[in-house]
Amino acid sequence: MAVTTRRILDLTVEDHTITVPLVWGDAADTRTIEVYAAVVSREGGEDLPYLVFLQGGPGHESPRPFHWPTAPSWLDAALKHYRVVLIDQRGTGRSTPVGDADLARGADELAEHITHLRADSIVRDCEALREHLGAATWSVLGQSFGGFTSLAYLSTDAASLREIYVTGGLSAIGRHPDEVYALTYDKQREGSERYYRRFPHHRDTVRRLADLAADGRIELPDGEVVSVSRLRSLGMLLGTNDGWQTLHHLLEEEPHTNAFRYDLSAALPFSARNPLYFVFHESSYADGHATRWSAERVEPDDFREDVTLLTGEHARSEWLDTVPGLKPWKDVALAVAEIEWPQLYDADRLAASDARGAAAVYVNDLYVPIEFSLQTAALLPGVIPWITNEHEHSGLRQGEVLPHLIDLAHGRRVR
Repeated sequence: MAVTTRRILDLTVEDHTITVPLVWGDAADTRTIEVYAAVVSREGGEDLPYLVFLQGGPGHESPRPFHWPTAPSWLDAALKHYRVVLIDQRGTGRSTPVGDADLARGADELAEHITHLRADSIVRDCEALREHLGAATWSVLGQSFGGFTSLAYLSTDAASLREIYVTGGLSAIGRHPDEVYALTYDKQREGSERYYRRFPHHRDTVRRLADLAADGRIELPDGEVVSVSRLRSLGMLLGTNDGWQTLHHLLEEEPHTNAFRYDLSAALPFSARNPLYFVFHESSYADGHATRWSAERVEPDDFREDVTLLTGEHARSEWLDTVPGLKPWKDVALAVAEIEWPQLYDADRLAASDARGAAAVYVNDLYVPIEFSLQTAALLPGVIPWITNEHEHSGLRQGEVLPHLIDLAHGRRVR
């Protein structure tokens, strides 16, 4: 175990690194990994209770703390009540990250390694870190996939959690991933039409760009020849508070210019910087099922016929042949798609967890449909749902979301 302390202006940051089993619960498997977390406090808050932040994704490291105005944007509000634990989930950041160098291990071995990076293992890492910090209990803030992980936490170790805060992360429980992705297409259809009602001329722009893509005439700086399906994945921008502005700016540019090519490259989802996000994104909805490219299989007929209906967090197997940064991961991704994932959540334990806290449920969430979120919320009567259309899936980035959830959790009803 390694611990160092540093100052970032008005913040104290303790860097903790612990060694944990790669495979929890199997004493015969001696493989280990490192898990890193930054524990952040402000002067006078050194004895506050802990709040562990679980990042969205999966496959992304935790944000890094900075001075005022703090980054991430919610950190300042959290530090008024907690010491904040920013954990890099296993396989990301400084927690034995998985990247291109690991491809040398071979597809089968790497795919097997990835099976141990899901929410259930992240929960075991959190428990080891909590014990390392000497905390009898702590609270959790889960954004998106981090909220899914919080539900897994409640399914196995609810006694360790004082309060639970979830933002856009009340996952479907006991559902097949096909059901979830079918509903997300409905959300994307609504999001696309909502955008075109505001900017009707952009429908023709998207149609012209799709024609260019179909002819292989949009090439990115890294050599990717953008497919029609890849172009349409720009709809993922519509799932954040300000993403529509990025989309609008992009569609106003001329497609032959450097500005368009570079901006398009930056705007497309599933960057090869975090290959895990693409490789096992669908596993986050696999509550006891194999995924087998679920989003691709359940695409509705109208999406197949109308190229102006933009898609979102829908991974496509064809990108393994067209996206340079994903091509080396083809065999790994295909193997992961066939894995029969174990069940993550226990509805009975969730209902018996006596969990207390608050959850932001976004009416227009394109990634985590409100219908399933409300069903999950019903299992957690002590977790107060804040149902709002003021924000999209990225609402946590707005300064007022976390303070509102903290007020709700502590009986201070506002707005």
